[in-house]
Amino acid sequence: MTSLTTTAATAHSPKRLGQARAAVAVLFLTNGALFANLLPHYPAIKAELDLSNAALGISIAAFPLGAIIAGLAAGSLIRRFRSARVATAGTILIGLAILVAGLAPSWTALTVALFIAGSMDAIVDVAQNSHGLRVQKLYKRSILNSFHAVWSIGAVLGGLMGAAAAGLEVPRGVHLSISLVLFSTVALVFYRFLLPGAEPEEPAGDAGVPSAGPAAGNAGGNVRRWVMAGALAALVLIAAAGALVEDAGSSWAAVYLAGPLGASATIAGLGYVALVGLQFVGRLVGDRLVDRFGQRAVAQAGGLLAAAGMGIALLFPSVPLTIIGFGLAGLGVATLVPAAMHSADELPGLKTGTGLTVVSWLMRLGFLLSPPIVGAIADNTSLRTGLLVVPLAGLLVLLASPVLPKRAASGSHHWINEK
Repeated sequence: MTSLTTTAATAHSPKRLGQARAAVAVLFLTNGALFANLLPHYPAIKAELDLSNAALGISIAAFPLGAIIAGLAAGSLIRRFRSARVATAGTILIGLAILVAGLAPSWTALTVALFIAGSMDAIVDVAQNSHGLRVQKLYKRSILNSFHAVWSIGAVLGGLMGAAAAGLEVPRGVHLSISLVLFSTVALVFYRFLLPGAEPEEPAGDAGVPSAGPAAGNAGGNVRRWVMAGALAALVLIAAAGALVEDAGSSWAAVYLAGPLGASATIAGLGYVALVGLQFVGRLVGDRLVDRFGQRAVAQAGGLLAAAGMGIALLFPSVPLTIIGFGLAGLGVATLVPAAMHSADELPGLKTGTGLTVVSWLMRLGFLLSPPIVGAIADNTSLRTGLLVVPLAGLLVLLASPVLPKRAASGSHHWINEK
């Protein structure tokens, strides 16, 4: 017993927690960087494979389709193999799939590779967020936005690497192989600093909801379950809106800038870099803004910023305004996914991790639906028209935002009373 107590105390010491936090941040960094390395190559892949906008959109949609199909397996994999192992192994598999996608000789190969990459990304996403929330609980203060900020750093780093490689005409196979080896090695090195042991389980019945009793109790329980279901659906919409904006930047920024606006390959890569760069800034200050103004106000301001920023850029098309527009959209949606995940994870009446898994899984509908819809609209009208999904997503956030708390709660399960 003494040995177990000593081990637990060591695992939760300030130094050990700091190492675990850094290791989780590395997982988010590598996750953001690996896929972003491929994005600036989309215009060249589209041209080499002679793909229409709709065909490219379907290939890109295979990524979130794989994520949706595989996403629900994340929970069982984490329970069996632990979040640290699942996230680290999945990171390496994502890198391999991205390499295959970059070298794909046909539309079919590209689509299959992106499907596999998306499947692994969904599992890694739940695993790294699960481990991050575990570290956050030991810190006893909010640090989740900081992990998502580091993801944005990784996405900027990967986007810049991809843009530089595309501009310098570095062979895709060489560039993506370097990316795979680099980020897989980093993930493996930091694996040993993640928290040991399996994920803690919440005791049954500790969800903050009275157990269903006879007669009247059942009626009240049914009403409360419907309220929780509605709240979870609204949180999914908020997360999906954020995902849709991210997808518009990752899937279409380079194609739009290089095509209709005539930017060079290097400049075309800056649209996505601007989006994730300002998204990082928003996440860096996100915890402080939420503590001061509340989740709801921050989300509403972000929705307006995304709608106005990208709306103006589409109304007055130019390379500089478009890059700025994508940047403002990224800033606007910076806190949406972390806010939805955190709120869902604390919904009363759900087992630990259930709300997080559902939001992480269903938000990928934004990634799934956006590419083929935008691609089809682009082929029938213009890509500029298709990108109207970005300001529309900002407006969707405004509609769903009342589900978020007005003020940050100091403990769990307080949000429901803060309408």
